[in-house]
Amino acid sequence: MSDLRYPVSIKGIVVRGGRVLLVRNERAEWELPGGRLEPGEAPEECVVREVREETGLEVTVAGIVDAWPYHIAVAAKTVFIVTYGCGTTSAAAPVLSAEHDRIGEFTEDQVPALPMPQGYKTSIDRWYTRLRSGHPAG
Repeated sequence: MSDLRYPVSIKGIVVRGGRVLLVRNERAEWELPGGRLEPGEAPEECVVREVREETGLEVTVAGIVDAWPYHIAVAAKTVFIVTYGCGTTSAAAPVLSAEHDRIGEFTEDQVPALPMPQGYKTSIDRWYTRLRSGHPAG
């Protein structure tokens, strides 16, 4: 029996003004802002902290949207991704952190063409669907 243990990465799907907030990593892939849990930190606290650190925006967390294992071929590792739907009332422009080389906000129609793992695209699509339903928490 193999011992499958993966690091966990908590990501936030922040949509405002109809656009989703994304950051670009060192592999030139767009991704959702987020990162690793700190000891003793709840996942919801993690996503709020990570989005603030990576974009400068304060967010509220509506709930889990999706989760999946993501194999990063160039790093030869698998990470378990958990995405949370988030809201913000901030009108401030997002601020690029040193962790990424670009930051941007994209329309739902732009997402499928972006260089980005399919899991993120699926999570973003699911969050837009929930937002349109008027019931983002469920």
